[in-house]
Amino acid sequence: MTDEWSMDAADGELLLGTGVRGRAARMGHRLTIAMTRWHATVSWAGSEPTAVQLVVETDSFEVLRGEGGVKGLSGPEKTLVRSNALKSLDAGRFPEIRYAARAIDKTGDGYRLTGQLEVRGKSRDHVIELRTEDLGDKWRMSTESTVRQTDYGVKPYSLLMGSVQVADDVSVSFTAIHAKDA
Repeated sequence: MTDEWSMDAADGELLLGTGVRGRAARMGHRLTIAMTRWHATVSWAGSEPTAVQLVVETDSFEVLRGEGGVKGLSGPEKTLVRSNALKSLDAGRFPEIRYAARAIDKTGDGYRLTGQLEVRGKSRDHVIELRTEDLGDKWRMSTESTVRQTDYGVKPYSLLMGSVQVADDVSVSFTAIHAKDA
């Protein structure tokens, strides 16, 4: 077993999902967003992980699709969504989103990572339930988690005087595959 694993977007995907709320919520789109530039490292002591770090480039935000709404999400609308999100995240001032696990506990189907999530320069405790699956010569890792934007000083985007708002809770899903002998 190697002492450290390194993974990036070539090994998996990091997706965000947003909801819509407000009086005119049915006019808004539930978005699926890919974070396309990220790097994760896992440090090992023997066969047990001892540290996990994830760094995501804030401006690697790519709107994949929007569901719902009055009409489909066009290319220019995707560009506008990206621009508004990068402003909300203050990507110029805070170019990275980070997660560092300070405790890793084995569970029945993987590991519980307890650590700090930093968004927009604000850190908070965050627990991740990471599932692992043995694929023979590879491991598949996956998780789903929820992050509340306002916990990190991010004001959810709204329009039409607040009648359509991005929901405060954002779902985060991560899946990656790593070769056992890499």
